[in-house]
Amino acid sequence: MNRFAHRGLLTLCLLAVGIGQALAHSADEHAGHTAAAKNASSESAQVKFADVALVDQNGKTVRLEKDLVSNKIVVMSFIYTSCTTVCPVVSSIMGKVQQQLGARVGEEVQLVSISIDPQRDDAQRLNDYARTFQKGPGWSWLTGTPQSVNETLKGLGSFSGDFKNHQPLILVGDGNSRHWTRYYGFTDPTVLSRQVEKLSGERNAHAKHTAIAMEHQP
Repeated sequence: MNRFAHRGLLTLCLLAVGIGQALAHSADEHAGHTAAAKNASSESAQVKFADVALVDQNGKTVRLEKDLVSNKIVVMSFIYTSCTTVCPVVSSIMGKVQQQLGARVGEEVQLVSISIDPQRDDAQRLNDYARTFQKGPGWSWLTGTPQSVNETLKGLGSFSGDFKNHQPLILVGDGNSRHWTRYYGFTDPTVLSRQVEKLSGERNAHAKHTAIAMEHQP
């Protein structure tokens, strides 16, 4: 083997080792993500909103239930900005839901993404991250103190002791009826949009029945 061929082989070997190490690092950093993301599933959920102060991507202090969930149909995800595997996919799914629902987002519908890495994700980082996925109003990106965020996540059933191993999860629910569904894995955005439509239809039917009942009151 001449020296040029030897150098080429050595370069290829080093490249292979580097790729292997990078893949191993990625697998270690996001252990469990791949398996969790393969099969999307859903289940009815009971959620509780911690009465704590959080901060949105504009630096505004908000309370999740009072300011964002109350009287809205909500689609909610859980991400962190330094995540390079699952979180961008989940945020992309949310972005497609926003596109599908159009002008209803910001009116009847509210999108929420909560950082599960509040120690690093401040309002500015969330603002920068949001620009990649958000194409319009009605989408709040939240962080806060670790204690406030952890209390929030526990109430929503999405707390993980190791945020790097969190499961892909999106919540869809009605702040009025308190009917919530957890969607695990990479759920088709159309499925989420249909659930929003279903909840909206239930709202309208309830309002109609209430109006009829009031008309027939003596």
